[in-house]
Amino acid sequence: MPEIPATSRRGLLFGTAAVSAGALLTACTSNEPKKTETAGNNVPAADDKPGKAVTIGFAGPQADHGWLNAINENAKSRAKKYSEVTLEITEGSNDTAAQIGQVQTLINKKVDVLVILPADGKALTQVGLQAMKAGIPVINLDRIFASPQAYRCWIGGDNYGMGLNAGNYIGEQLKDKPNAKVIELAGLDNLELTKQRTQGFDDALKNYPNIKKVARQAADFTVESGQAKMAQLLQAQSQFDALWNHDDDQGVGALRAIAQAGRKDFLMVGGAGAKSAMDAIKADNSVLKATVLYPPTMAASAIDLARALGQAKGVAGMSELEIPASITLYSAVVTKDNVDQYLPTGFS
Repeated sequence: MPEIPATSRRGLLFGTAAVSAGALLTACTSNEPKKTETAGNNVPAADDKPGKAVTIGFAGPQADHGWLNAINENAKSRAKKYSEVTLEITEGSNDTAAQIGQVQTLINKKVDVLVILPADGKALTQVGLQAMKAGIPVINLDRIFASPQAYRCWIGGDNYGMGLNAGNYIGEQLKDKPNAKVIELAGLDNLELTKQRTQGFDDALKNYPNIKKVARQAADFTVESGQAKMAQLLQAQSQFDALWNHDDDQGVGALRAIAQAGRKDFLMVGGAGAKSAMDAIKADNSVLKATVLYPPTMAASAIDLARALGQAKGVAGMSELEIPASITLYSAVVTKDNVDQYLPTGFS
């Protein structure tokens, strides 16, 4: 995912299930009605039944990457499921100054709640503070602001967990192979998230003393960079047993390079959860055997949280009167065994 500053691993880790719209309130892919639940002391929890009208301002990213486009689409489709929710959505920008202006416009419109996925969390902290001081609660989506005073709730992915789960999956596949070798196709090395993913991967491999990481290349989260950097890795490494690729978009290019080289002697694990990756995993006709999720459904969950805030309701399934201050999604590993479960969340 391009130009994504550091995200925080702080917060609530919900067991072994991704905290998507389904885990918070209702599944973003389900139309089944849910029973009304209550938060502590019989305070109503948010559900699908229409409630108080809420206007949600959404300032998201420029959709120049499959995952980023999925963020915007998840927010829009989730808002449409609520008849009482009006979504004021900006055009989306990776330009910090432009996005600050867009958020200020939403503040001036006096929206009830703001959902912001900042182009740069640190740079947009002041406008988050401005909204909070104006009495507009902010749901900070994924790229975290520099101050917790700039948001009411943060919800986002677990970059360290992505690497950890990818490493543990690969480790389990190779645990009985002596002197196993793995390589890594990372993302942009100037991003904190890339460092977190690599750290998680390296920490997982420490559990498997028979496995050694023998090479690593950083790409740019694009198909072209994935193909070029993977070609370099293949040329440099005549033999290895597994590859972890940080991003399924650049993974499209990586798979092209692998096919062009005629290599089939290793397994590949992807990252993020693109539909193309899940289709390949289901077909089981390439080296790609798994992908580790970084769920764009977090945007649907952010709309759920914003609606609950606007209606002064709690979260179904939790006893607290208020929504949490921080929610970290779980990075599930998708394989041929469970791919059908996750296919509806795959992004193009």
